[in-house]
Amino acid sequence: MMKVLEQAIEKIRNLPEERQAAAAEALELIAAQADDAPLSADELEGVKRAQEAVRRGEFASDAKVKKFFGRYRS
Repeated sequence: MMKVLEQAIEKIRNLPEERQAAAAEALELIAAQADDAPLSADELEGVKRAQEAVRRGEFASDAKVKKFFGRYRS
């Protein structure tokens, strides 16, 4: 496992349970799409912006994350 991934997972372990669940769902989506086409330049730029926001500590509140994922759960 890459060191950066190990560090990210360690940070996620310290988050509240709901945020851990959201992170797990995001990782599952990424893993499920592993065989899909590579990201476009625009998509890669979006990923870079998201990574920078994470480094700055800019996260959605637990309530916002719960509301967002609540729309997709039955």
